[in-house]
Amino acid sequence: MSKASDLLTAALKDLPPKPGESAKASEKKAYSEQLSKSVAYAFGAELRRRGLVGALPAPPGDAGISGAERRMSGGIGAKKVDVTWATEESGLLLAISIKSINFADGRTNNYQKNLTNRRGDMLFESVTLHRRFPFAVLAGVFFFDRGAAKDDSKNRQSTFLNAHARFQMFTGREDPAGRDEQLERMYICLVDANPFMPSYEFYLAGNPSDPIEVDMVFDELIELLAQRNSDFYRSHEGKLIKS
Repeated sequence: MSKASDLLTAALKDLPPKPGESAKASEKKAYSEQLSKSVAYAFGAELRRRGLVGALPAPPGDAGISGAERRMSGGIGAKKVDVTWATEESGLLLAISIKSINFADGRTNNYQKNLTNRRGDMLFESVTLHRRFPFAVLAGVFFFDRGAAKDDSKNRQSTFLNAHARFQMFTGREDPAGRDEQLERMYICLVDANPFMPSYEFYLAGNPSDPIEVDMVFDELIELLAQRNSDFYRSHEGKLIKS
C-alpha cells in the first residue's frame, strides 16, 4: 500500500501546470488552493492508511466517508480545518493546517509577502482548537516554492530562513496544558510542484539544516497521538492501534 511519500508525489503530479509569474492573481490563487486541496487529500489518505478510520478529507466513494475539510467547534468560534481526525468518544484528536506561498511577489521578487498574515491565521486556528480540545495534536505544514530558499539579498536572508525564525517558537507543545497558540508540531516544506517530476523537502520549524522524510512526519504525529490517548490507542510500526 502506498506510503506518505508516494501519496504526496502522486498528488503533486495531478496538479495542473503552475502558472507563470506574469499570470493573473486569480489564476495564482486558484493554483495555490488546488495545491493545498491535493495535499490535504493525500494527508487524509495517509492517516486512514495508518489506522485513523474516518480521517478527512476523503474523495467521493472512499469507504463511505467522503468529505472536504471539517468545520470544528472551537473555544472562540467554529473553524474549518484542512485535515482532521475526530471520534465520537473524544472529539477532535488530530488536526493538520496547510498553508502555502507559491509565487514570488512582483515588486520585491521574494516570497515574504503575506507570511506574517498566514502565520497569524495558523496560530489563530491553534488557539481556537486548543481552547476546546487541549489534548488534540495540532500540526501545521507551510509549503513554499523552492525559490523561497534562494530569494535572499544583500539586506535580508531568504524567506525560507525567515520562516524558520518566525515559526520556531510555535512548535513543540508537549504538554496539553501548554500555550494554546503553540502547535504540537510545525513543519516547513520546500516544494517543486513539477507535474512530471515533483520534489519536496520537509523540515521541523527552527531546524532549516536537517530535512526529514514526510513519512517520519506521520510517524511522529502517530506517536504523539498514542501518548495523548494511551487508554485507547498505542502506536505500532507507524500505525495507530486500539489498545
